[in-house]
Amino acid sequence: MIQNYNDFRTALLKAGFSTAVGSHGDIFTLVPYSWNQEPPDAPIRWHTGDPDTDPWEWRLRVLDEESGIAYAKVFSSKGGYITREWYPSFLAVRRGGISFADAYADGTISHFAKRIYEAVSAHHSLPLDEIKRLAGFSREDKSKFDRALTELQMKLYLTVCGTWQKTSQTGEPYGWASTVFCTTELFWGKDLFDQAEKLCPEEAVQKITEQVLTLNPLAQEKKVLTFIKGI
Repeated sequence: MIQNYNDFRTALLKAGFSTAVGSHGDIFTLVPYSWNQEPPDAPIRWHTGDPDTDPWEWRLRVLDEESGIAYAKVFSSKGGYITREWYPSFLAVRRGGISFADAYADGTISHFAKRIYEAVSAHHSLPLDEIKRLAGFSREDKSKFDRALTELQMKLYLTVCGTWQKTSQTGEPYGWASTVFCTTELFWGKDLFDQAEKLCPEEAVQKITEQVLTLNPLAQEKKVLTFIKGI
């Protein structure tokens, strides 16, 4: 039973991947979501702000404290975790060794996603507001921007790498912290991508499928493939 962040971290490193906000019907989640339904003495409670017992805080805590866990919208266009051990297999399946430029030329990357990706890759990492500004998205483009940013995360081109807090001229923080994104190449480094390029996508699918069924023997084949391939 997961009672705190350390329990979650240990279980995640063993599992290899998990959705971040789980609900009934998910392929696999370490911490099911129940808003205001936990008993008062529950060991973990959502949205309390406690970094040790609030699962919502863990998605950013892993980025601050761990070097082998990534968090982004990677499963069903929703947040999820993938460890370093399993990331090459997901890369082999979702990118298949194809560069971003080739994927765009093939028509599998949208023009809006290209604008976002080029802005982020040119600056190494960028907070959300700066991505919108530099990529030329207006308020009226919100839905297009959101879809394109999710597309890049699902295809493992961008990932969350932290947060950025605005400060006043006197150095006082204000407003909500902004999510920061970077390329997955910057986040993981070249060695992981070299490892992914040596993997056969079909064999990677089989490997992940076996792990999914170990974690959730009742998972349906069609849903498992969707979970793995990000389609």
